[in-house]
Amino acid sequence: MKKSILFLGATLLTLSAFAKEVVNVYTHRHYDTDKELYKEFEKKTGITVNVVKAKAGELIKRLEIEGKNSPADVLVTVDVANLYRAKELGLFQPIKSKILAEAIPSNLIDKDNQWFALTKRARVVVYNRDVVKPKELSTYADLVNKKWKDRILIRSSNNKYNQSLVSSILTHEGEKETLKWLNGFVENFARKPKGSDRDQMRAVASGEGDIAIVNTYYVGKMLNSKKPADRAVAEKLGIFFPNQKTTGTHINVSGAGVTASSKNVDNATKFIEFLVSDRAQKMFAKANYEYPVKKGIKASSLVTSWGSFKEDDISLDIVGENNKKAVQLMDKAGWR
Repeated sequence: MKKSILFLGATLLTLSAFAKEVVNVYTHRHYDTDKELYKEFEKKTGITVNVVKAKAGELIKRLEIEGKNSPADVLVTVDVANLYRAKELGLFQPIKSKILAEAIPSNLIDKDNQWFALTKRARVVVYNRDVVKPKELSTYADLVNKKWKDRILIRSSNNKYNQSLVSSILTHEGEKETLKWLNGFVENFARKPKGSDRDQMRAVASGEGDIAIVNTYYVGKMLNSKKPADRAVAEKLGIFFPNQKTTGTHINVSGAGVTASSKNVDNATKFIEFLVSDRAQKMFAKANYEYPVKKGIKASSLVTSWGSFKEDDISLDIVGENNKKAVQLMDKAGWR
């Protein structure tokens, strides 16, 4: 039987379940790069990769329902909030891997070795070049300044990227200061939060607001979009990395863990290890404009052109742990 990657949406069929070696992957990532890497993994190892794709919440709920009978071996998702949630629900198991420990910075690995970052995204400020000068920007904290009144665009508080940003601020500053910041930040919104990171960029370019908080890889995707209108939007925007003189710019990740139900732990471990290999990290960086997690691997030429910056090196494990409190504070401040 010819081995192949199966992208099956809602149902994981078992066409290759009788193959000698398999790894079943539940993933939130939806990029062509990932498909190419899975094919390379198959070719290199002889292990068939079966894939189910869905949103993070749907995959986590599915793993809960399936329990110990789940066929999944690996969960791949975005943002530490989702990774921490899966761990909290007992959906991961710890694994030992010298390869992962050496390739990934310790602050991007779960303290119990249950999940591991695969790529990084910086949460930055984008600004309208015609209206805002970079020298006007400094820190996330400064976004409560009255000069930003009715000028800030951002997604809703339901967005995991925003929750993790606030959780990181909470971890650094404490509950009292974070709530104070949130109250001022919300007061400066240009409109009710809605839409995606791309939508915030479009709104800045159209003049609905002057600055927005987005993930860096969206900027790369817009600059290289097949749509001329999206390229025009991105070209109007500048990128600013906040907190360069303090804690550093907030980093969130995509990551993976071996499921508690895995029947193919060795294959699952090899699969995650492959995703932090030099080859995989270079592909993530080049094709999806993400920052590699592996030390010594460079970002793409486009991403590099935005400049080097200081990253917040706080433990994402703690950021995940503080997510619930961060959401409570966002609600209290009226961030909807």
